[in-house]
Amino acid sequence: MLSFTPYENPMYFGILGLALLPIVIGILCGKRFHWYETLISVFFLVLTFGGPKITQGLALITYLVYEVLLVWVYTSYRKKNNQTGIFVATVILAIIPLVIVKLTPAIQEGQKAIIGFLGISYLTFKAVQTIMESRDGVLKDFSPWFFLQFLVFFPTISSGPIDRYRRFKRDYDHVPKQEKYFQLLQKGLHNIFMGFVYKYMLAYVFGTMWLPKLEHHALMAHGLSWSLVGVMYVYSMYLFFDFAGYSLFAIGTSYFMGIETPINFNAPFKSHNIKEFWNRWHMTLSFWFRDYIYMRLVFFFMKHKVFKSPKTTANVTYIINMTIMGFWHGVTWYYITYGILHGVAMVVNDWWLRYKKGHPGKIPHNKFTEVFATFVTFNFVCFTFLLFSGFLNTMLIAK
Repeated sequence: MLSFTPYENPMYFGILGLALLPIVIGILCGKRFHWYETLISVFFLVLTFGGPKITQGLALITYLVYEVLLVWVYTSYRKKNNQTGIFVATVILAIIPLVIVKLTPAIQEGQKAIIGFLGISYLTFKAVQTIMESRDGVLKDFSPWFFLQFLVFFPTISSGPIDRYRRFKRDYDHVPKQEKYFQLLQKGLHNIFMGFVYKYMLAYVFGTMWLPKLEHHALMAHGLSWSLVGVMYVYSMYLFFDFAGYSLFAIGTSYFMGIETPINFNAPFKSHNIKEFWNRWHMTLSFWFRDYIYMRLVFFFMKHKVFKSPKTTANVTYIINMTIMGFWHGVTWYYITYGILHGVAMVVNDWWLRYKKGHPGKIPHNKFTEVFATFVTFNFVCFTFLLFSGFLNTMLIAK
């Protein structure tokens, strides 16, 4: 039986093109065939989670039944009651499968959880945000069947981008006008072409041709070396082009289906500071953490007057938010340190911006300072990506 990781095989794109053709023709004729979209979603899920990955497929089915029933029960309850305890319990129940998947390798010496599957994080983010929007009262109309369609939208199921329930529903229920759809097709084709350049050319050069050689030399050097510096920059470029390439494939495929999935990367290495970087890097994840963790923690701390100063509230929440993001990547010292460093960088960034604002005219602002700020931000990010890669851990073990 054929089995593919999304966007990893040329044959996958051939099958994808044939499958999308009826959707394109239908939308050009002013119609949406939801039954067909469901059919190809099931088909691509079987390609992704069938055959040798059948264990993941069964885990996915179990997970979907669990989450759909959980969110359905909560949204039904929310129409009549709004108790905080029930809301918190529902969120905890929604994230328990993901927590088990993340903790199992740390507890059982690298073994993967049997309930894990490709994309469980992104499905959990969708489920949690739906619960929270229902709690806030902004989600008035919940459909279990549509929620299932939202979760298993196959172009983005494995690694995002992370869409929002209401935004996705507007596109899903709407047939774009022909002129608008031609623009989507043009952008979709451009994104897929750039995805090939990013993932199969640039990521290949950085990740397959250069990175292993530099890692080998760095290991032989047994400590700080120019090869290690090379690993830092080359891995950062590989990580960007590989992930951004995947995102471009997912977004381009979504456009062909008439769904304007939000972009995930916007020239992140041009950022002048770390906050701008997170507004450009893995944007849907960053905005998810901002909206559903950071902002809610700030509101909770201010409501209960945990800290006297709003600045302290923001600073503590920055560090908590980014540390949680580190834990989400995995329960290892390098992921957690990566998150903490970015949280501290957010605090330093806000302090610096306040200092500049409080001392107008004393600190120059020109092209040189902008370039210098970009240089500092880029190098800080690359250093944290070196931590994130786990290569320093490999060096410690080898030493």
